[in-house]
Amino acid sequence: MAAICVFCASGTAIDKRWLDLATETGRQIGARGHTLVSGGGRVGMMGAVAEGARAAGAHTLGIIPQSLVDMEVADTASDELAVTDGMLSRKALMIEKSDAFLTLPGGLGTLDELFEVWTTGSLAIHRKPMVLVNTDGFYDGLLTWLRTLTDTHFIRPQALADLLIVESLDAAFTALTPKLP
Repeated sequence: MAAICVFCASGTAIDKRWLDLATETGRQIGARGHTLVSGGGRVGMMGAVAEGARAAGAHTLGIIPQSLVDMEVADTASDELAVTDGMLSRKALMIEKSDAFLTLPGGLGTLDELFEVWTTGSLAIHRKPMVLVNTDGFYDGLLTWLRTLTDTHFIRPQALADLLIVESLDAAFTALTPKLP
């Protein structure tokens, strides 16, 4: 099946509802026979998505920079753990190894990964589906701002349309399924 990369928060002070969403995301990936590609961390939502995926039988590939391994946050239970020399090479390898991208709630790192994948997709460097899960309106403020950027021609309307925006995990997999290899 497909390798689905999940971007999400890796912090430890995450509300239980977001951890539950991450766990369920991993379970859905495994139940559907997909591989999980993640940032290779074992904490926060990132750790929860990997645990959920493994519990449902998914193969897990974690991609993590050496600096985070040194901080002892690596998901050493991953089926594969690729260690990179930095964040840029981490993102490049995540893009290379993935067939699709699913973004859950998160902070700066999550946004950095989303924007890297979205920018490279809009430049036709890849043609892989990208889904933003806007559960409980988490990304409403960001989406409002992004829509104003299309109105002022800083973002092409097609680029905004390329990012599939959904409100639930079920809708995310419904949007992804016809686009997966």
